[in-house]
Amino acid sequence: MFDRQRPSLIDLPPPPAGRTGWPWTVAHTSVPMRQPGGAPWPSVSIVTPSYNQGAFLEATIRSVLLQGYPNLEYAVIDGGSSDESVDIIRKYEPWLAYWISEPDNGQSAAINRGYARASGEVLAWINSDDIYESEAVPLIAAHFSGNPGCMLVYGAGSYMDRDGARLGRCGWIRAFDRKLLLTFNFILQPAAFWRRSLWEMTGALEPAYHWAMDWDWFIRATGETRPDYLPMELARFRLRPEIKSLSGGRVRAAELAEISRRYGGIRQPT
Repeated sequence: MFDRQRPSLIDLPPPPAGRTGWPWTVAHTSVPMRQPGGAPWPSVSIVTPSYNQGAFLEATIRSVLLQGYPNLEYAVIDGGSSDESVDIIRKYEPWLAYWISEPDNGQSAAINRGYARASGEVLAWINSDDIYESEAVPLIAAHFSGNPGCMLVYGAGSYMDRDGARLGRCGWIRAFDRKLLLTFNFILQPAAFWRRSLWEMTGALEPAYHWAMDWDWFIRATGETRPDYLPMELARFRLRPEIKSLSGGRVRAAELAEISRRYGGIRQPT
């Protein structure tokens, strides 16, 4: 059990001035150490890849640590940031399983590196400008425990602005449709969790992809299993001009087209 990963609000550093609500001054109630009936909760390993995201990283870290979940392993893989990121990570070091800050080969490589050291039964990653909703991890763990045949589950989510205020639901997320997924990624990555066995079966993220590595992996993974969809909000996706999905231009479009062609999508986005 990774119970040292379960701090309370009073354990963590105080939030920056003016920050209130989740995940600054509100925390999820701690989950009992064992499930009803006495079985242990599945171990969950979460990785955050980050590079020069000091303006948002602290909110991400707190949204993971304040889940109140008793069997959580959390790692931050930083690409050698030159901003305040390392200072923020050090503030939360007592509750991290491990962290690294050194140059790497990009987001996919950072996530793969984190999973190479992870030991949990359930895996996920959350980027350093997104956050989990307050009950995301306990809800997912309960779903996996109650559905032993489920290998991948994803939920709904919402947009938030630069300051973390909720802007509205991500209306493009939908129940699973394998044919549609080959052309359009309707799975919100921070709202997705999967079993380690599926990761091992599917293989790691493709390091050559920098814009849609999650889509490529979801296509491969859902070739092995049909995921469950939970129509409840599990994560918030931060909207700002600098994010990769809005700033990629032609390079991102070319990567999307390559992935769609690779798996036989009904159209090739350009």
